Amino acid sequence: MTLSTPLLAAAPLIAGLMGPAIVGAAPSEPHVESRPIVRSAAQERTPPVADIVERVATRSAADQRRVLAYWTPERMAAALPIKLLDELAKTVDGDGLLSGLSNRTGLGAAPEIANGVTKVTPRRQSARPQTTTVGSRWVTGGAVAKTTGRVFLTLDGVDFVCSAGTVKSANKDVVVTAGHCVKDGRGGWAENWTFVPGYVEGGERPYGTFTARRMFVAGPWSRSADDSYDIAMVALNKHGGKHVADAVGTQDIAFNAGRGGQIFGFGYPADPPYDGERLIYCAGRVRDDPHGATRDQGLGCDMTAGSSGGPWMSGFNPSTGRGTVMSVSSFKYSDDRETMYGPYFGDAAKALFGTAERA
Repeated sequence: MTLSTPLLAAAPLIAGLMGPAIVGAAPSEPHVESRPIVRSAAQERTPPVADIVERVATRSAADQRRVLAYWTPERMAAALPIKLLDELAKTVDGDGLLSGLSNRTGLGAAPEIANGVTKVTPRRQSARPQTTTVGSRWVTGGAVAKTTGRVFLTLDGVDFVCSAGTVKSANKDVVVTAGHCVKDGRGGWAENWTFVPGYVEGGERPYGTFTARRMFVAGPWSRSADDSYDIAMVALNKHGGKHVADAVGTQDIAFNAGRGGQIFGFGYPADPPYDGERLIYCAGRVRDDPHGATRDQGLGCDMTAGSSGGPWMSGFNPSTGRGTVMSVSSFKYSDDRETMYGPYFGDAAKALFGTAERA
């Protein structure tokens, strides 16, 4: 499916008859589920190593200059967050038929509007990192303030923002993000894809802007927008003669790790009450998807659209800002806006990473 502007701007997903809809995992085709998803043992297996879909992005110096020139400060400021949070509310009438009314909903407090000017409520911040928070400003600095950044991309002619993070790789060029920040599930690939590590309020780019060289997603994401595989690896071009790893450093990455445990998640949420200008984090223990619809794990988190693709880390040290990436922000359920879900990094993610670090 090729994305339309209304779909990306509103990203409506239809709530199922027997349970909540997945909201914002990807800007993909609406669907209705009449019963809980039950996967067979075969379906639970990860795809074969070769089940990777790739796109060559920018390689020539001319292509890189074109993409860098595209992202003017004005375009960056106007780019929209790919939605996590909008929904198409549905109910079941007396005849068992779906009925409903489309209504756009957001996460967190509504912005205050006075004299036609929207005011965004300041978010919580603490100089001392918290081990449990559903959303606070990260003001401690450390490695994570450089390795996490904003992604700017174009899908179907519309400019959007996501989040991403650098990871340690053989080629020193790999960042990890959400699949829907690179490819519209069954639809098209992103254009003008760039990564701004350590993005600073006001559009400052202290470490430069890195264009995508090659982009990779798993087959189940590309074919059917399977939320369990909402993962992408992107190999970047150098900026100013430097690999991204040399410019800002990297975080470790792990696959097939134990489930559960304490996690810190980072990103640049851009829908109110956030504005995309500051690095936000959530922290707490993760749990399995209670609906059994995905293999994802959930983290208490009120981050909004724009945080998609932001790294989740285990073994995170708040003093150094270092940890091990084990997932990324992916989606929320329509009946639980305080929990963010992220895909489990199993064999499919490992295969993606192995391909990207050799690219």
